[in-house]
Amino acid sequence: MTPVHYAFSSSFLLGLLGLVFYRTHLLSALLCLEAMMLTLFISLSIWALQLVCSSFMACPMILLALSACEASAGLALLVATARTHGTDHLKNLSLLQC
Repeated sequence: MTPVHYAFSSSFLLGLLGLVFYRTHLLSALLCLEAMMLTLFISLSIWALQLVCSSFMACPMILLALSACEASAGLALLVATARTHGTDHLKNLSLLQC
């Protein structure tokens, strides 16, 4: 495994571990998801440059656009839950409440 592959896989795993272990706040979960998506974007960009295939060059941009949509939807949910529940703690959120 090259140092570049090791760096990207370890940064993705750190984002995943942050999502699994430190998910007390919705904002921290969204930040971990965003870190994972940015790691995937950078690794796809480097992979597209190594392949030198013109048809694969659009894939990182599509992933970046989907990541921006995911971030905006997550922040909208964060604002909505902060307004209705008063906090962004994930323990206080329940699907049974109206």
